[in-house]
Amino acid sequence: MYNKPINFIFPSPGMRLTVTTPVRQDYITVMKGFTEQLFMRLNPPFPPVKLLRFDGCKKGDVVSLELNFILFKQRWDSLIVESELNDREFYFIDEGKKLPFFLKYWHHHHRILKDGTHTRLVDDITFRSPFLLMDYLLYPVLWLQFWYRKPVYRKVFGTP
Repeated sequence: MYNKPINFIFPSPGMRLTVTTPVRQDYITVMKGFTEQLFMRLNPPFPPVKLLRFDGCKKGDVVSLELNFILFKQRWDSLIVESELNDREFYFIDEGKKLPFFLKYWHHHHRILKDGTHTRLVDDITFRSPFLLMDYLLYPVLWLQFWYRKPVYRKVFGTP
């Protein structure tokens, strides 16, 4: 009989979180509002973020950050791998290329959906950490970080 040792540190399949925010302005105006200034406003107070590069939200653009965790700093580089504008939505997808040590995979699908004369903003994130347990620990932290965006979006683009 083959006795293979049990590995208690399973690679994580990843977690998915989605946060939706309705706003007053039309989707084209909201799309045009996705600027470097908005990006900086969307970052919560901790960890402080230093923006190293912001090309924009179109395919091929790069966004680079430095996260300051007080005792150490972490680099985060994302590439916009896809973007599209049509009569129903504008979306772009960023994927992490250089991630902080606590992340192994990052896929963020930003959707700016036409909703009559208003817009629904959808942050649809799939992430993976080095360990399954860490995925579960990161989930509420990341959820709060993206929930933080809701009042910012509403302040910038209006509450429907």
